[in-house]
Amino acid sequence: MTSTPPPVKHGVLTAAKPPHCPLNKQAGASTGVVRLSAEAIDLASTPDVPLVIDLDGTLLRSDLLVETMLRHVASAPMKAPDLLRAARHGKAAVKAHLADAVHVDPANLPYDGDVLALARRARLAGRPVYLASGSHARFVAAIAEYLDLFDGWLATEGDTNLTGPAKAAKLRDRFGTGRFDYIGNEAADLPVWKAARRAFAVRTSRRVTAQMGEVAGDATLIDQPSPGLSVWTRQLRVHQYAKNVLVFVPMIAGHALTIENVVLASLAALAFCMAASACYILNDIVDLQEDRAHHSKRNRPLARGDMSITHAVLAIPVLLLMAAAVSLAISPVFALVLAIYFATTTAYSFILKRILLIDVLTLAGLYTVRMLGGSVAVGIALSSWLVVFSLSIFVSLALMKRFTELAALVDANKPSPSNRDYETLDLGMLAALSAAAGFNAVTVLALYVSGSSVSTLYSRPEVLLLACPILTYWIGRALILAQRRQMADDPVLFAIKDPQSRITGISMLGVFIAAI
Repeated sequence: MTSTPPPVKHGVLTAAKPPHCPLNKQAGASTGVVRLSAEAIDLASTPDVPLVIDLDGTLLRSDLLVETMLRHVASAPMKAPDLLRAARHGKAAVKAHLADAVHVDPANLPYDGDVLALARRARLAGRPVYLASGSHARFVAAIAEYLDLFDGWLATEGDTNLTGPAKAAKLRDRFGTGRFDYIGNEAADLPVWKAARRAFAVRTSRRVTAQMGEVAGDATLIDQPSPGLSVWTRQLRVHQYAKNVLVFVPMIAGHALTIENVVLASLAALAFCMAASACYILNDIVDLQEDRAHHSKRNRPLARGDMSITHAVLAIPVLLLMAAAVSLAISPVFALVLAIYFATTTAYSFILKRILLIDVLTLAGLYTVRMLGGSVAVGIALSSWLVVFSLSIFVSLALMKRFTELAALVDANKPSPSNRDYETLDLGMLAALSAAAGFNAVTVLALYVSGSSVSTLYSRPEVLLLACPILTYWIGRALILAQRRQMADDPVLFAIKDPQSRITGISMLGVFIAAI
């Protein structure tokens, strides 16, 4: 005769007599850790034994505490002192404060496919399945209701932070020692694994895996592919490094191509690449919820849960220290320019991107700061013509980027973005402003090549006038393709990948070479 699972009331486990099941381990025994695929794990042989699943890092390929804390600070920096005051009362108080301040949409969270499959198989085998998490009860209840897989749940409530020994004690009280199976992922789960009949783990570190083998007599590591170099490459956005060739523009425009200048400019580009990657990670952490709801950004490593948020956070200071070392090797002034770039980008991630039009002006300014960095690195003054031209063209591209983002929302019948100060009805105005800024850049270029100062650098300055129709063609074509929804989210990357854009760029370069 099989025993019944503990009764559930309002989603929370209530006290009940633990179901009987034979123990398959001796106290203190260590059999090491077996690595199995999720499909190879037998869940049907013990139908009376509850399967208990951890949430953060296990069922979820993310950590709600880290996510909600960063999102709260990013969306309301002035409320950070409230979070610090809550921290004085313990971790449970912090989680309660975040649960009141931050909304989490269960539909967009990155669930682990293997763990979900195990939960469903356990239910089909007649086993009770429970969710036990250190996250706040409000989040856990919403996730349990959305997935509709669990017979009950346990979570942090009141003054009790349900992690480590507290979770182990709670599960022992409900089921008894060695009378439940548990799936976890981190060192805080060691006391729970010790109290469980069988210990399962996903994505544990080598140290935690070894410790699990010591405390659990029957331990299984669910075999999954570990994040490889490609995941880090995507997260660091190596493909965006092409934007940093802007540091070479002052050297090329000033006709100062020397080996020394090429080396200095290359080091400057390297420093900007590392600083930019740190900024991309920070921005992706802040925008996790919005990225998961986005048609293409949801495939970013952090949004998908392919990378640990903790690892991503730790990578930020490492990248910044490397960038600082390279920049100081160039000059202290260049290091200051790079610091301004990082500070501005950080302000953009947390505040400026939420302010109408200030966001596009900031993006344009960040492109121009790259050229300023190249100017400082090689010791060549940045022409005021070049500054005005670059600001105009980059404002046009930034507005085009906002246009494509809003167009995607309109086409999908989705509401206006919550993390931007734009509405879907702004679509036509954004296109008009982008066109105006782009053709203003053409005007600036025409005025420059028609002036007297250009003759000091070019022997045939009249040839430069050919660059104006070429640039006009590219801007007009880009706007039309954006209107046709044939452009990706980033016009700069579009220009790099698009064959006709590359031909246009080569043609522009040919004009400037012919004018020398």
